[in-house]
Parts: sequence; C-alpha cells; structure tokens
Amino acid sequence: MLNYKQLHHFWNVARAGGIVRASERTGLAPQTLSGQIAALESALGITLFRRQGRRLALTETGQMVLGYAEEIFRLGSELEEALSNRSTGRATPFRVGIADVVPKAIAYLLLAPSMALADPLRIICREGKLDGLLGELAVHKLDVVLADSPMPTNADVRGYSHRLGESSLSFFAAPGLAATLNGAFPACLEGAPILLPGMEAAVRGPLMRWLETQRVRPRIVGEFDDSALMLAFGEAGVGLFPTASLLAEQICGKHGLQRLGEADEVTESFYAISVERRLTHPAVVAIGTATPKLEGKPASSEQQHRMTKRNAG
Repeated sequence: MLNYKQLHHFWNVARAGGIVRASERTGLAPQTLSGQIAALESALGITLFRRQGRRLALTETGQMVLGYAEEIFRLGSELEEALSNRSTGRATPFRVGIADVVPKAIAYLLLAPSMALADPLRIICREGKLDGLLGELAVHKLDVVLADSPMPTNADVRGYSHRLGESSLSFFAAPGLAATLNGAFPACLEGAPILLPGMEAAVRGPLMRWLETQRVRPRIVGEFDDSALMLAFGEAGVGLFPTASLLAEQICGKHGLQRLGEADEVTESFYAISVERRLTHPAVVAIGTATPKLEGKPASSEQQHRMTKRNAG
C-alpha cells in the first residue's frame, strides 16, 4: 500500500522547492527527507525529482503525484476541521471566491443551496479578479471559485470546471433615459449611451458581435469589471446596460429600472471551479446538484405594452 507518511514528506519538499528549505520548515534533517523520498520512489518504481542546477525539479510523473497529494492532504485537513467543528458545535467554514464580473444576485442564487444544508455553515466570500482567486484556490485558501467562464487553458493552476447554468442577456435603463430612446428594441440602441462589462468578462465578445449583427452602434460611455458598479451607474441614468435576464424582475422591481428588450442569442454562463475532479465538499456538492435553472423571464404583457407605447411615442 501507498505509504502516506512518505507521500507527505514528498509533498512538503515539492511545495518548499527543495530539501533544505523543507528541512527548515518541518524541523526534519535533510537526510531523513531524502531517505523518505528515495523510499517512496523505490516503492512506486518512479522518479519524482530531477536535478536542475542546484535545485530539485519535479519530473512529469512527480507533477502528477503532487496533484494527487495536494488533493489527499487538503481532504485530510478538511476532515480534521469538520470533525473539530462537529465536536464543538461550530459552523464549518465555506470559503468562496467570486469573480467580480459575476452579478452579485446571481452569486447569491448559486450559493443559496449550500446555505440550506443540515450542518451549520459559515460562508466566507472573497471577491476579485479570476486570476487572483485561482491562485488562492491553488493553495487551498478557497474551496471553490464562481466565474463566468471555465478554467483558463493557459492557467498555471490545477483546477476543474463544473458548469452550473446560463442566462440570456437583457438590456435595462433608468426611466428618464428610456424615455429618450427612439424606436423599438433593438433599433432603440442606435446612438444610445451604453455601459458594458469589462474586457475580461466572457460575455463581452459575444455581446459586441450581437450588436454588429443587429446593425446598431450605441455610444459606449463606460466599461466595468465590477457588475455591481455598472448597475449603480445604470441606476443613476448614465447609460443603459446589459445583464442576465434572470435578474429582470429584481432589477425592475428593486432598482426601478425598465427592461428594453432581450438579446436571447447572447448567453452568459456560470461555473464553479474547484481543485477536485469530483466535487466532495458538501457545500460545493449542494451548489452543483441543486443549482436553480438559470433562465431569464420575459417581460409581462403589461411591461411589454408600456415599453412598445413609450418607444413608439
């Protein structure tokens, strides 16, 4: 059987970048670490490290073994924490990274199933750029990352994407701005001030192509990486803006905005990114298996009538 003690020594050396540094961190003699790794290589019949100048570099097989080792010891740490929390009655922490391009209301809908678990849970949310969040995920500071795109193919981080759902896009505007627009949707977008998701948003490219196919050229007055900031500017009447159709009822009701129309050919997808091939964290499993169907709701007949009358006038 695999000797997990030897595997743990290998894991420490690989993370430290060398035997001497690992020795300083663990307090074990370099000879002990070298002997344990040699024993592991002998037992498995593989080579884990190769010399690269004065440093040790992982072989291709070593990289694969490290990936499994990280998952093994992360799960072990989670088990210890879960057992400790259960014995003391404390809530289990659930650490979530949310890419800033993901609308906050969508993030809540995606996370809601995890909050319904029987065992107490303490959710810890971190918002930021996807690259930075993936870095925290790699060192197990986060349990999962919510994003609008799957794991980047050129990322140095080992991770797996789990698609949660999608929503079409709709365009919204403050009532004062909406009253100045001419014609029906999407022709009313021509020359209108528009706020757009930043270049990092996965939906930006498809959205620009859709505008081209509709032969409308709105006037870009703002670009935002943060979806909440774009909503704030839109609510202030600075420009019309697109967001997930799923949020239409909330945006119109809570923020007093008007829905101009839907670009149902453009969809925004949402993903959970984890370091696991198969989801095992109870909260992440809940997200993956009980995610609400992400579909935008069409405007009611009364809303459509008001919108048609306004644009015609």
